[in-house]
Amino acid sequence: MTRLTSYSQPVQHMPRQRDRRQALSELLVALTRALDRGGDAALMRGAFEEMLRRAVPVRSVQLRDIGSRWSAPADAAPAAESIALEVPGADPATRGVLEATFDPGSHLGEWDFQLLGLAAHIGALVLEIERSRAQLVRAGLLNGTPPARDGAAPIIGSTPAMQALRAAVERVASTDFTVLLEGESGVGKELVAHQIHDLSRRRNGPFVAINCAALVETLLEAELFGIEERTATGVRGRRGKFEHAEGGTLFLDEVSDLSLSAQAKLLRTIQDLSVERVGGHGAHRVDIRIIAATNRSLSQLVDRRLFRPDLYYRLSGVDVRVPSLRERREDVLELSRYFLARHQVGRPLLLSAAAADALVTYDWPGNVRELERLIERAVTLAESDEIALDDLPATVRGDYAAALVPSLERNDTLRAWGSRYARLIVDRCGGNKRKACRVLGISYHTLNAYLRYPIYDAVAPADVTWSGEVRIEDEIETAARG
Repeated sequence: MTRLTSYSQPVQHMPRQRDRRQALSELLVALTRALDRGGDAALMRGAFEEMLRRAVPVRSVQLRDIGSRWSAPADAAPAAESIALEVPGADPATRGVLEATFDPGSHLGEWDFQLLGLAAHIGALVLEIERSRAQLVRAGLLNGTPPARDGAAPIIGSTPAMQALRAAVERVASTDFTVLLEGESGVGKELVAHQIHDLSRRRNGPFVAINCAALVETLLEAELFGIEERTATGVRGRRGKFEHAEGGTLFLDEVSDLSLSAQAKLLRTIQDLSVERVGGHGAHRVDIRIIAATNRSLSQLVDRRLFRPDLYYRLSGVDVRVPSLRERREDVLELSRYFLARHQVGRPLLLSAAAADALVTYDWPGNVRELERLIERAVTLAESDEIALDDLPATVRGDYAAALVPSLERNDTLRAWGSRYARLIVDRCGGNKRKACRVLGISYHTLNAYLRYPIYDAVAPADVTWSGEVRIEDEIETAARG
């Protein structure tokens, strides 16, 4: 570990100060939202590390108690440097450590180190909140089961597709227009809708979500628009979802599943933003913003006469597409780390080399929702501090086994295929590289060269536990040339 005591770049006063203020502001906003979501303090550390990693060009960030048994593996980040900052506490037992790992060529400037120093003080608050919550849980004064987290997570991902999505969310949030979110099931459309709401002027109003696929046709009007008192014998008056969303955002999920008659009832309300309760004698306007979501193409449904064109034109115009997980495979490991930290039970878990490769190779028909459920399963069934390939479901292992066969369709290179196979053998040998060398019939140096080659550029050696200590030489290149 390298403790840095001097700054490598001259400070650029005006723009860097402005950047630092903006980064600190975003960091504090992320922490406030994480704590405000039902008081779930467990989300704060993940939000803190994620936002700090975006603000400073570092490879990884870890915030931990000084007494934690966690330590980075010696070979976790070859050819990397790190800085460890003390996180202050009331006494030595409550101090912590903020560790940042970065590439030697990242050229961190003075403002970057200043931001890390300020973040260490904010980290002290994060650790103290976690300790206080743990004490309340042990004392029985707080339910240890975290509240529902739907929409509570940040939008995770560093690929160009996710950067474009975040930019679109910020632009859309500044308006009050109706938004149509399109994307496959499980990509996180409701999460994106939450983000739009949280960044808009309606952030202090309610966010009301409706699953259109679950609406009973006979009760649709009462559910959406409400019902007047004594409309029928024994019926009590109540507000509908539109009125519940007054001053906030109404999220119509899976709007494509509405029947044609239900679409007709919804059209007028969306057009005029006025509702009339069942049994009522007059309509009144509601101040809401509507966000609709669908996992099917509404334009195609219109062509097939399964969706009303007039309702489609009311909902579309400001369309935002949420990419599927297989379109951004480089984000799979980043999401996996986030879910591992989020669902951590007692001890931090790492991904083995083969498990990490299997996750990246898999096509994810259920997208992010499927990945989160898989991580929950792995956390529950893992027998050690490392999630191995055998801890993953058979479907994921099967796809990975198929990926071990070179494919012209995937444009596999010798390096990519050899790297996948070498990692699998190391995993089967229990992490014993010497034994893996004997099985593969190659030298230790060659094995390390294979292990250090990522399938995707975004899968840095620090992401998994298999990184070698030897620098990649020309041995693989020589073998590739025959």
